[in-house]
Amino acid sequence: MTSPLFLGIDTGGTYTDAVLYSESEGVLASAKALTTRHDLAIGVAGAVESVLSEIGGATERIRLVSLSTTLATNALVEGQGGRAGLVMIGFAPKDMTRDGLAEALGSDPVIHLAGGHDVHGRETPLELGPLEDRLSSLAGEVSAVAIAGYFAVRNPSHEIAVRDLLRQHTSLPVTCSHDLSSRLGGPRRALTTLLNARLISMVARLISATSGFLERRGIHAPLMVVRGDGALISAAEALLRPIETILSGPAASLVGARHLTGLDNAVISDIGGTTTDIAVLDNGRPRLDREGATVGRYRTMVEAVAMHTFGLGGDSEVRLDEGGLIAEMTLGPRRLMPLSLAAHLWPDAVLPILERQLRAPYPGRMDGRFALRTGLPDALTAGLTGQEASLYERIGLEPVPLSELLSGTWQRATLDRLMSRGLVLTAGFTPSDAMHVLGRQDQWNAMAALHGAEIFARRKAGSGKVVAQTPVDLANLVSARLTRQSSEAVLTALLADEEITGIDPTKSTLIDRALSRTRGLVCFGVKLDRPLVALGASAPVHYPAIAEMLDVESFIPVHAGVANAVGAVVGQVRETVTVFVTEPDVGGFAVNGVGDSQFLEDRDAAFALARQLAETHARQAAIRSGTDHPVVELSEQIDMPVIEGIEKLIEARFTAAASGRPRIAGG
Repeated sequence: MTSPLFLGIDTGGTYTDAVLYSESEGVLASAKALTTRHDLAIGVAGAVESVLSEIGGATERIRLVSLSTTLATNALVEGQGGRAGLVMIGFAPKDMTRDGLAEALGSDPVIHLAGGHDVHGRETPLELGPLEDRLSSLAGEVSAVAIAGYFAVRNPSHEIAVRDLLRQHTSLPVTCSHDLSSRLGGPRRALTTLLNARLISMVARLISATSGFLERRGIHAPLMVVRGDGALISAAEALLRPIETILSGPAASLVGARHLTGLDNAVISDIGGTTTDIAVLDNGRPRLDREGATVGRYRTMVEAVAMHTFGLGGDSEVRLDEGGLIAEMTLGPRRLMPLSLAAHLWPDAVLPILERQLRAPYPGRMDGRFALRTGLPDALTAGLTGQEASLYERIGLEPVPLSELLSGTWQRATLDRLMSRGLVLTAGFTPSDAMHVLGRQDQWNAMAALHGAEIFARRKAGSGKVVAQTPVDLANLVSARLTRQSSEAVLTALLADEEITGIDPTKSTLIDRALSRTRGLVCFGVKLDRPLVALGASAPVHYPAIAEMLDVESFIPVHAGVANAVGAVVGQVRETVTVFVTEPDVGGFAVNGVGDSQFLEDRDAAFALARQLAETHARQAAIRSGTDHPVVELSEQIDMPVIEGIEKLIEARFTAAASGRPRIAGG
């Protein structure tokens, strides 16, 4: 056999998956390895080496490597990311209150500059003084900088001037808003750019780890990355626009699900360690969110699969509201390292502590919890306060019990801030541990899971009763809670897709009666109009019960656990560029959207130039993103009403879409 092979890799919060795929034979080999956050190359190498070992001579036959990831998605859901500076050009301070921008910025620095442009691309003079005053200190405060200019999508010259100044005087990565979106809406574009800056170091580490391993292994093939809309881009482009990899893993899972099941219409639910991602396949294509992907609390300007992401997975934190007479249990949205995994990796640091806590006559509030560093580079600790730095110093790369680490409840907030920066991870009892207790999973340390369940079961509600009588009872409670929250998540996602408002599945009495099969004079039920396809390593464990609760036919493909990696290698490159034409003055037309504005006196000439620019830039973008012979399609939207017998151009949009299969080595 000498047919070319494609290597697909998916790096998630818990596992890194790899598949070897042949266009003529399908999936030839698949494997999983633990994601190693302190050094992502270890997890990548573990998964890839396993699949290579199954096929002799595979290294020489690999012609394409494609990577998908949930790291960026998880970071936004959990509120993580590097500290970033934001430069706002021409915006008023009140603009910071729109679209959640101030909330997202938090305590990170913002610099306001006079400048910007109007809707036709005409400028207000740029004043660089406030930025020049901060250049010497900025590098010590942040790990990247985001730049957003007023109407920069119509004329990006001020953003480019600020970018060039930062690059001359610092080595910080810089992101301009016009590189990420051509849509109006300055504050949301600024938010998208800020999030992009925060994700640069994380995605760069993953791409560097992957490319470094491939080089050492002698795999000389183009490296592609899955974008949030399921399309592929080159690794070099992904480094410039990491925000486009949010929902990369879920988008790849949709492409993979379609390929693995052959279903044209389905609800896809992908359960990972941190999130459950739900989307819809219509006529063989995923629905896209044209308004911009929503991840966690943030609505971005990134066009992506219309994916609904919930902080619910196998590694979700099990939280208990102990204030009521009956202790209410909820899962997520924060991810913990399962105790069974922590003990699998560091048995001597975890098991003796759990055993000692079990022997204590009374449970402690921090029992069953540990903290450890994620292993991020020291450069990403910029901006830590004194309290944060002091606590961070006491946390190592092996788990430390919270009962020994924290001397007071006030330090818990400090720990939470370190976790939100992605510097520290907490280990505790999770649904994955519950599955180990019930014997449905066995890949890690079941004894630690059992001890964790015993510790958690000792906690008491306001009535004074313990949460559960036995570890198995507790594990069943957690499993039932995951089934119910997952079912509610599917219904929430589908109701939102149908634009049905006023029904919250987590609060609706009618939905509750339907899901719990409550009997009465009037019986309620719910039903989906298409099958439920469940993906993810733990899908076979959880989704039979979820499908039963939703009364729907379900499919769990043979390669459900590596569907993301499959989707990564069967996608296409696709780039779109939009050029705008407006009429700022009677008889004068502005062409903008791809560089400096150009002004023409003839409308037809302006339209012709816009078409040419859109097609040229889309083709060039597709080639940069990794295809050699893109096919270009052009669409037009012209808003030109007749007012008092005269045509008045409001705006014309010329959108070119260039697509093609990614280039392969030797192809």
